[in-house]
Amino acid sequence: MACLLRHVTITVTAVYIGGGGSGESSKQKLNCVKVNGSKSFAAAKMGLLRQDHAMPMPCTGGVDEDVLEEHLRQNIPRRKQMVDPYRHGEIVDEGFGYRQTVVIRSYEVGADKTATIESLLNLLQETALNHVWMSGLLSDGFGATHGMMRNNLIWVVSRMQVQADHYPIWGEVMEIDTWVGASGKNGMRRDWLLRSQATGIVFVRATSTWVMMNKETRRLSKMPDEVRAEIAPWFIEKYAIEEEGPEKIEKLDDKARYVHSNLKPNRSDLDMNNHVNNVKYLRWMLETIPDEFLEKHQLSDIVLEYRKECGSSDVVQSLCEPQFNENIGLNGHTVSSQILQGNGLVGAINQKQLSYTHLLQTKGESKNEEIVRGRTTWREKKHSAKLFPS
Repeated sequence: MACLLRHVTITVTAVYIGGGGSGESSKQKLNCVKVNGSKSFAAAKMGLLRQDHAMPMPCTGGVDEDVLEEHLRQNIPRRKQMVDPYRHGEIVDEGFGYRQTVVIRSYEVGADKTATIESLLNLLQETALNHVWMSGLLSDGFGATHGMMRNNLIWVVSRMQVQADHYPIWGEVMEIDTWVGASGKNGMRRDWLLRSQATGIVFVRATSTWVMMNKETRRLSKMPDEVRAEIAPWFIEKYAIEEEGPEKIEKLDDKARYVHSNLKPNRSDLDMNNHVNNVKYLRWMLETIPDEFLEKHQLSDIVLEYRKECGSSDVVQSLCEPQFNENIGLNGHTVSSQILQGNGLVGAINQKQLSYTHLLQTKGESKNEEIVRGRTTWREKKHSAKLFPS
């Protein structure tokens, strides 16, 4: 029988194993989910399922109804797809990269009518997952491949850098390109470019390094050969941010100038891997910076070095220390010239607080453990043009 789910035809062959005790094989028509959600999914128990567009289902011992519903609703492709009309995505870069067109929505912007850095990070993460989706490698994990699922592995990010030259505004149409490459023997690099669809100007560049963790032991793992065989054909030598060697971020201690303590994750902060999402880490860091600084400055560069995952029961402390450039102020003026202009020494110091060093750590009875180190770099906010004419 054929079942129409979100305009996708799914061919299903079923062996009926319920009711009557006859044991005879028969075909049953699945109750489908209506687009308006008014009808619930009630699938018959099955011993054999063939689905053309979704990931193969295990056939041993029957198929769980909840698992069946999830796979039919997600419709995960098992072969490489070139175009995804639902997500406005397509495979580019001679079959290696992925491009997605997005519109900046009202809940993704802040008070200044530009997209928040948290929204941009969420968009980067979403396009990365959609790239894996389009590749045909996605299993039922959070971006995990079939080989990773067989080895009980998940992805964790170890380092990330984002450079923002411009911030998109509400309603602006953007294109996000992403691709992957090798990072050492057991890691993977993922890069992004976010550009204006109208002008082609690159707004944001980002790069990240990912490693694998055992889902049960929560320990880092080497990359199995079968996983390398899955993802290596997608690797290309292309860099969004050129780095000769990453600068080490110093570790802060309790003497840091700004400290927020007793931070606790909410249930909504956890992702599908059951640890705090990295976007929440950034929010904890930024909330430690004084409000008067944030009101006048805009984040231009951030580097995050992840050390340990954070769970729902952890109590977190956020430390922040301003960094000074001894000679150059905010607009390229020397400290002495700022003093001569009437700003005074305090004004000169305030103007050249262009970067902050950050540390998130869990507070324990006997010792503290690092979660992530960070460095943020800032510039004066630019007064953008009004979105609508007066």
